[in-house]
Amino acid sequence: MTIEQENNDAARIRQAYSDQIHPALPRDTAQIWLGDGRVFEGPVGTPLEAFIEVAGIDPDIPTVAALIDNELRELTYRVEGDIEVQPITMADSDGFRIYRRSLAFLMVTAVQELFPNTNVYIDHSLTFGGYFCQPQGRAAFTPEELAQIELRMREIVDKDEPIFKTRVPLNEAIALFKARGDEDKVRLLTRRRKAYLTLYRLRGFRDYFHGYMVPSTGYLTLFALQGYAPGFILRFPRSDPPMQLQPFVDYPKLLNVFREYGKWMELMGVRDVGYLNDAIAGERVREVILVAEALHEQRVARIAQEIAARQGQVRLVLIAGPSSSGKTTFSRRLSIQLLANGLRPFALEMDSYFVDRLKTPRDENGAFDFESLAAVDVELFNQQVLHLLEGEEVTLPRYNFHAGLRETGPTVRLDHDHILIVEGIHGLNPELVRDLPSGLVYRIYVSALTQLNIDKHNRVPTTDTRLLRRIIRDAAYRGYSARDTIERWGSVRRGEKKWIFPYQEHADIMFNSALVYELSVLKPLAEPLLLQIKPRTAPYVEAKRLLALLEWFQPLAPDLVPDNSILREFVGGSILQDFSVAF
Repeated sequence: MTIEQENNDAARIRQAYSDQIHPALPRDTAQIWLGDGRVFEGPVGTPLEAFIEVAGIDPDIPTVAALIDNELRELTYRVEGDIEVQPITMADSDGFRIYRRSLAFLMVTAVQELFPNTNVYIDHSLTFGGYFCQPQGRAAFTPEELAQIELRMREIVDKDEPIFKTRVPLNEAIALFKARGDEDKVRLLTRRRKAYLTLYRLRGFRDYFHGYMVPSTGYLTLFALQGYAPGFILRFPRSDPPMQLQPFVDYPKLLNVFREYGKWMELMGVRDVGYLNDAIAGERVREVILVAEALHEQRVARIAQEIAARQGQVRLVLIAGPSSSGKTTFSRRLSIQLLANGLRPFALEMDSYFVDRLKTPRDENGAFDFESLAAVDVELFNQQVLHLLEGEEVTLPRYNFHAGLRETGPTVRLDHDHILIVEGIHGLNPELVRDLPSGLVYRIYVSALTQLNIDKHNRVPTTDTRLLRRIIRDAAYRGYSARDTIERWGSVRRGEKKWIFPYQEHADIMFNSALVYELSVLKPLAEPLLLQIKPRTAPYVEAKRLLALLEWFQPLAPDLVPDNSILREFVGGSILQDFSVAF
């Protein structure tokens, strides 16, 4: 085809389109396009909720929000133009967060109506699906009072009361909370940089909640209140399965850790983010850091002393916990304390006992499931541990991750004063050491059980602290971007729920690796990484949520962190990075 013919064809194409263009009146309708190919049209300004109701997405799993062009939106969002919509249900992590946040608002509103002078402190979450809460300014609710509160909540749900959202000037919000005696919110807002605050209103009661809500109380059908001294539990469904309450499971050891941490916070005078920000501004933060680290060291020393007291009995220490809990630094600090108690620790790497790649089990998607217990040669592990503890010479394996093959490692022999330390996700699973006498084993659960909350009604999720730690560490040591880490996080969490959390109460002792000041240190390191994620992409939704959380914290320089701190495992500069006990 000649250039002249190409030009003529192009001209004809332009003319063909031009012939179809004509003046028109502004359109008074908008369309939403769903991922299943369906399109719905309605008047401009229609709330998204109305479109979702007509579309009938999934009546069994309610839609509580939506992604619009990869931006999370509430169902009250008014559709002004044609948009792509991805419904967010209770089965999604964002939907689950919206549900439990809205449910907390419902509970707080019911308490205010029945007991006007009582504040409820939402303390921490529970693995089976619930918040542990405590009333402030009075004794614990009686069973009859809890029944009253639950009945009032159900009455409000049955009426499908609207939840209104308003933006008010910051000084108005501060005045509201000051008049109500909510000093935690007043402290928090005093250092807020934005000149406004978004409040939610239900039946005339206004409050601040960090994040989105459902449009009305009719969505909040699944919940229960249950007494649990010294407070009570607000129970809600998990995201998996999304529409049923899980059976109550008592976690006394875990709850004791939370209570101990609460006492630590009282000791440091840092009960919420507002107090922490005041400490940073008032130059009291060095004291807070040193006390927090001293409490960690005290706890590690106590664990080492307990192991030493069982010398001759305990020969194997298993350390387990979810991702980014600081297990590596903890195990090294424990080794030092064991040395100080006259024991010689020997670190045995669980990763060395991976089966060859071709024998690794696969998950439901056909990918290698490296977190499964079946990915570990449990029989060889038990055999070698027994031989080592009997003083026999053992040739250990070494795993070649590049080749996916187990190779021959060093040959070692332990003396009677040696104690084996093994760190790995299956450390609390009884099946890992099924051939060993139970008296030989001491199990430690390590997790960053954050209890520093934004205020009495807004928690800082433990998972968020660990995710921020991992984002920073992955970028510094593994070459992963924040986007990479966020995209992998769902798989990591699924593995934790399957292989770690069900066994946490099997631990002989728990170590809380959270530090009351750490989010202020993580903030200046995490923010630039999160801001590199492109807007209007799926990972940006999570990045935006984390950035909003970090806005509440005053920044702290990492150089204030002691060089043996667990936090150094993530921010760098740990004196323990290359530490190992000489064999």
